[in-house]
Amino acid sequence: MITTAVRRRRALAFAVAGLTALALAGCASDTTSNDGGDDPAAAACAPEDIQLVGQVRNETNPYEKAWLDGGDAFAESVGLTQTRLTYDGESPKQQEQLRQTLSTGNPECMVLNVLPNGDSDTAPIVAEVDAAGAYLVTHWNKPADLNPWDGHDTWISHITFNGVDAGGQIADAIFEAMGGEGGIIALQGILDTSAAKDRFVGLQNSLAENPGITLLDEQAADFDRTSAFNITKTLITKHGDAIKGVWAANDDMALGAMQALEAAGMSGVAVAGIDAVPEAVQAVADGNMTATVSVDGPWQGGIGLAMGYCALTGELSVSDMSNEQRAFFARQTLINADNAEANLTPTANLDDFKCDNLFDRVTGPVS
Repeated sequence: MITTAVRRRRALAFAVAGLTALALAGCASDTTSNDGGDDPAAAACAPEDIQLVGQVRNETNPYEKAWLDGGDAFAESVGLTQTRLTYDGESPKQQEQLRQTLSTGNPECMVLNVLPNGDSDTAPIVAEVDAAGAYLVTHWNKPADLNPWDGHDTWISHITFNGVDAGGQIADAIFEAMGGEGGIIALQGILDTSAAKDRFVGLQNSLAENPGITLLDEQAADFDRTSAFNITKTLITKHGDAIKGVWAANDDMALGAMQALEAAGMSGVAVAGIDAVPEAVQAVADGNMTATVSVDGPWQGGIGLAMGYCALTGELSVSDMSNEQRAFFARQTLINADNAEANLTPTANLDDFKCDNLFDRVTGPVS
């Protein structure tokens, strides 16, 4: 379906082409051409008119706060300000926030860098943004059969990380710290997310390769530290000293589990998570936590805004992007005792956000 925004942009393209033809024929004078190259739709906005919007669940999660901080860093580098939105993990609130945001200003000069609350939330978000004609980059969560290249002109890209690989990496780190034997508990994330599902598959794969490890229990703690603390307390009561390791689908839950272990007087339990938030990396550096995986929140917060900015200023043509660029796995790094000190302070590298570098972290397509 061709949106109103796309019709307007196509009309602009025809108008510019017509004026250019007249100028070449000597029938008009002082005609100003669109300096956005061959894609006038992508050069529709002056840089100072672009609105940048970042949206995550909350800022109490250090990873998501770092994401918004990365968005601020990019915005400042191009003389703009990012609007920071949080929706507290409530899908209706997320969609209403976006609806209200799109109704303000000029959506055709707007870039939205969004963490959908769950896979099922992505389709309505995409539909809303499509209808408004704004540019959109999504992260982590989407249904497998929903793709940016299937008729979505302004949904630039979907960025995620190989959760199976990450879940397996932290499992292997825990199992090695345990000497290949003993019982573990697992704290899953929000079950309606690709990240939670894939990371748990990674754990299951590692368990299949390590017969000396027993999964004592697993429960969903929704990527939340307080929930993880309470659930871990309950599982400690149930399993006691049989718990030799805690696998957590993100750092916030790993840190909550560590608090519960400390409150119970349990030491020497191997704990690992994912996100490389500063507190977790410090815990790894101090020897209190086994490992985490860095997906670089500041990079995520800036890269989606940079993609939209480059599209709106004519330096990126969405129609020329490959399917791999429009839905891809990005690079991630295991953080352990060997490299924790070098990763204590996550900051945005502004070179990553240059229009020529937008896809330097692509490691493969999301199939």
